[in-house]
Amino acid sequence: MMKEHLSTFRSQLEDFARKHKNDIRKNPAFRSQFHEMCAKVGVDPLASNKGFWAELLGIGDFYYELGVQIVDICLATRPLNGGLINLQELCNLLRQRRKSDRGVVSEDDCLRAISKLKVLGSGFEVISVGKKKLVRSVPTELNKDHNEILELAQGQGFVTVDQVERRLSWTSGRAIDALDTLLDDGLAMIDDGHKDGKRRYWFPCVSPISSLTGTDSL
Repeated sequence: MMKEHLSTFRSQLEDFARKHKNDIRKNPAFRSQFHEMCAKVGVDPLASNKGFWAELLGIGDFYYELGVQIVDICLATRPLNGGLINLQELCNLLRQRRKSDRGVVSEDDCLRAISKLKVLGSGFEVISVGKKKLVRSVPTELNKDHNEILELAQGQGFVTVDQVERRLSWTSGRAIDALDTLLDDGLAMIDDGHKDGKRRYWFPCVSPISSLTGTDSL
């Protein structure tokens, strides 16, 4: 009985996809709802670039294209952020690159494209730090101390050793050790020369890259 029910639902899903294929291609909210419907009956329209779903909707090619562009952006920004980029910033850079249809790409689309990159063993992964989602494109291991510093930096885009000691109740040695590791991994940038004499550790992964450099070349 259940098999018959699922078979009927899949048939209805195919009819729905045929009828609304332009909306699914062009409207990110509609596309997200369609993926949810597919998941309920065990259909993965991204499983292959060939076959019924890919031919009907062309969404396999859409996510493949997104994946290629995401890899390009992550490689281009890696010298600035050490291979860790804010998901929202990545989506903004992706929309700038796809200027002809900026509104077409949502964060949900980015997450689906990245999940396909992960399957390929490319090292791409989405991690949560505080309220933000970050996309990691290098095999950097972040421990609890590193995550706490990144979460603290989300307020201003930077931290000082004093701030880390005071806000996280750490010793100076613990703060400096964690910051030095993040610096060595290319995730932080040093900013000296302030009147208060305190070194700032900036984190491009929680600050918009566009505020640090031009994005035209991305």
